[in-house]
Amino acid sequence: MAKKIQDLKPDTVLKNYWSDNERFADIFNAALFDGSPVIKPEELESEDTEESFVLEHRDYAESIKASRDNIKISKRSVTYGVEFVMLGLESQEHVHYAMPLRVMGYDYSTYKKQYENNAKKYKKSDSLNEDEYLSRMKMTDKFMPVITIVIYYGEKPWDGAVSLHGMLDIPEELKVFVNDYKMLLVEARQNDLRFHNANNVDFFNMMRVILDKSLTRDEAKKKVIEYTKKHHVDKLVIMTVAGAANCKIDYNALSRKGDMDMCTLFDEIAKESEIKGKAEGKAEGKAEGKAEGIIEIGFECGLSESDILEKLQQKLNVSLQVSEEYIRKFRKRTM
Repeated sequence: MAKKIQDLKPDTVLKNYWSDNERFADIFNAALFDGSPVIKPEELESEDTEESFVLEHRDYAESIKASRDNIKISKRSVTYGVEFVMLGLESQEHVHYAMPLRVMGYDYSTYKKQYENNAKKYKKSDSLNEDEYLSRMKMTDKFMPVITIVIYYGEKPWDGAVSLHGMLDIPEELKVFVNDYKMLLVEARQNDLRFHNANNVDFFNMMRVILDKSLTRDEAKKKVIEYTKKHHVDKLVIMTVAGAANCKIDYNALSRKGDMDMCTLFDEIAKESEIKGKAEGKAEGKAEGKAEGIIEIGFECGLSESDILEKLQQKLNVSLQVSEEYIRKFRKRTM
């Protein structure tokens, strides 16, 4: 007997959704080229998402595993004079405060893989000068550029860094000397991207309603059900919305026609959000209680604000930004 309620894993559902070349090309064209059809679906080929490599430094070597959500190669594209481009897509359910570093790692592993494949051609020194042989690369060898987009499906605004500089405690006068690494972020809850693929249009429109905290549950439910009726939303999109919202739904109900499809989906999303909200509220309450205690003891012991901020980050495993918010909130109570 088939399982009635199935857990839709967000990563699996979203990987499947974005594996389609038309939807994949559309998100990149929307994010990079204001919707212009520069990247062609027929020119895309899927690549292996596993990109393990060995990080070497003198006598030390470490095996690193990097697994992308989706990556495709655009062949025959002549965008800006580049014939081949590697396109990576990462899905995020939660804010990740080290995301620029993760993206940098994904991109590096893709470049490293290209380098290693290229180096296999040069096992012998024939036709190579000394520098080329040591490099296992000729001066004329070039790699494919890599572009990665991060799609964030969370309810709250992204408050993490969007570049490596945003993760660094760096004086303004030194920034020009420290290499930065930027990431391209798309928020499902709010964006002004121009989509042309009908599934993508429906998907992001529905996510925008579901993640809109200014609407009551009944208002959002009514709005999203009316949208599915008016636009005849594909079942695949409904399933993907369910997966992105990390909920369990009744497949039997989804197989029926009419309001039940979206009603069932929305009720499950609301239920999951309520449970999640209560859990997060309890966790946040505990964290705030600990933060207040750390700040109170810190000021009583004569610690500087910078020392207290450091202790908050270490003890609570939170970002500098969150620690500063705790300081602002509890300073007056403790002084």
